[in-house]
Amino acid sequence: MSLLRLEGVTKSFSRGSEAVAALRCVDLSVEAGEFVALVGPSGSGKSTLLHVAGGLDSPDHGRVVINGRDLASLSPGERARLRRRQIGFIFQFFHLIPSLTVAENVELPLVLDRTRGNGRVPEALRAVGLAHRAAHLPAELSGGEMQRVAIARALVARPGLILADEPTGNLDSATGAEILELLIGQVQHSGATLVMVTHDAAASQRAGRALHLRDGRLESP
Repeated sequence: MSLLRLEGVTKSFSRGSEAVAALRCVDLSVEAGEFVALVGPSGSGKSTLLHVAGGLDSPDHGRVVINGRDLASLSPGERARLRRRQIGFIFQFFHLIPSLTVAENVELPLVLDRTRGNGRVPEALRAVGLAHRAAHLPAELSGGEMQRVAIARALVARPGLILADEPTGNLDSATGAEILELLIGQVQHSGATLVMVTHDAAASQRAGRALHLRDGRLESP
């Protein structure tokens, strides 16, 4: 059984009085432990696909199934719990909470799920090389360090699925390469599945599969 499955997923957005199709009848199956890269030009629907796959947005038509559970069959509360426990999100612009320390940002998924950390936060920070930054605020960190915090936060609850939207896109090339290595290494160590939206050729070349989107459709390799 696939860890993640999209069946005939269609998604449109309104632009004034016009409906703009972001995804057009997308079928996608991702197995446990896979690393899949989603590539394509800007506006091709990559980020929309990732948001729909993670239950952050709902398709107009079609199904999204995670671990055998159809997201449409779940209540809003059940979908939120599934996201907290089974999905880790990493974004281009980090989305750290400025008033929380590094450790508190990493702990946030556990707090929201009312889960006892049992040492997971220090372990996650050591894994990304930021144990010495635990008490610092995001404003005191470099861009690369902030993305390391975001990786630790995504992995702290030990989810089976990591969805990363341009995780190196806001970093210089040297830092981006370092973060890519760290992310791939940590995901492989945890045994999680990674689906990454990227414009980075080096990132897509590391993936087990690179899938191309154009005008909301998955193109054949």
